[in-house]
Amino acid sequence: MNELIERPSVDGDTLELARVEAQMAMLAANIRASTRSTAAVIDPTLEPFGLALLRVLARRGESHASVVADVLAVDRSMISRQAKLLCSLGLVETRVDPLDGRARFLALTPLATEKLAEVRRNRKALVHRRLSRWTPADLDQFATLLERLNEPD
Repeated sequence: MNELIERPSVDGDTLELARVEAQMAMLAANIRASTRSTAAVIDPTLEPFGLALLRVLARRGESHASVVADVLAVDRSMISRQAKLLCSLGLVETRVDPLDGRARFLALTPLATEKLAEVRRNRKALVHRRLSRWTPADLDQFATLLERLNEPD
């Protein structure tokens, strides 16, 4: 007999897809909680988006606000507002672009660099702590699957 076996489903999705979605939702919640606690280590008033901006500057070096906005996929006005807050906390400074006196670069202050290094040394982030126990092969496979998931349609 060549009968089709009907796969169980949850709300029209396969059990496997429902399981993946549930685990992704849990991962997203863990990442949000971890980001909030990491931001608080840097400064109790720092918001997660501010941490994201600091991490972009740490990776890319001083950058125009428009570049940071592109990297974070947000409007430039969001970067401007967040940069003002970060400047008031002593974590970011602005520098005049020598090629265009109207433009400004955003750059980490030594305090921000020190705080980000402290966060990296402590590695208290939940997801990082858990992933650090995985083998390199598991991490490579996971990264490959995430890359596939994040490919544009």
